[in-house]
Amino acid sequence: MSQELVSVIMPTYNSGRFLPGSIDSILAQTYKNLELLITDDGSNDAYTLQLLKEYSEKDARVKVEYLEGNNGPGVARNKSIERAQGRYIAFCDSDDRWLPTKLEKQIALMESKGCSLCCASYILCDTDDKETGLVIPPEVISFTMMKHDNKIGCLTAVYDTKKLGQKFYLPEIRKRQDWVLFLSIIKRSGPAYALTEPLAFYRQRDNSISSKKFSLIKYNIKVYEIILGYPKWKASLYFLFIFIPTYYLKVLKRNIDSRNYLRKKELNKE
Repeated sequence: MSQELVSVIMPTYNSGRFLPGSIDSILAQTYKNLELLITDDGSNDAYTLQLLKEYSEKDARVKVEYLEGNNGPGVARNKSIERAQGRYIAFCDSDDRWLPTKLEKQIALMESKGCSLCCASYILCDTDDKETGLVIPPEVISFTMMKHDNKIGCLTAVYDTKKLGQKFYLPEIRKRQDWVLFLSIIKRSGPAYALTEPLAFYRQRDNSISSKKFSLIKYNIKVYEIILGYPKWKASLYFLFIFIPTYYLKVLKRNIDSRNYLRKKELNKE
């Protein structure tokens, strides 16, 4: 049976150090029918630009678009989604990596569950590729659960445009666009499903946007205004009494899962 095309969405900006590992992990997928749509968000680093040129010339599945100026990853992702030809849309940032069977296992899950959105567990690592933890999402993620806190790691997300009847884009807010995107899809199509097996590596960098959680407070509140239609005062209360407790419970669970994963990894070495 022929494979449906998967469009992999990748924004990049001066990320030459990690870019080869990221691109190579996508091109090495056991699920071969894919296109990698990279949108460069105004890089001024010669090494990054040279790598993009080399990969696009070497493998026809790699297609690069260059933007003028730095517009933010949400704009870059949307530019790639506009160009996407695949039934399935997947995401990977230019400093993250996938395990070889990621797409194969996730597409199989989506076909078996008949769902429009899926994700998977992922391993945390630092800038030197040292593994530092593990994030395990719930196996079934409802709209109510997602309202409380984002349960889906963008680097593992895959959605089905055929089941949804359209492409879904990221909203025009600077941060937390992925949470709004997944909320919109689940609101439209029902729960997302997750594989608890880790299928990707998420790189944590001190200067990355996602490492500055408390700077995102106003954007978290904005999500409730956009998705739930709450006035600002009500969105702020929802954030304070629902989001914050849920977030800290998630951090506690993540710490426990990470300790167990790293302990098991050490024991396997002995």
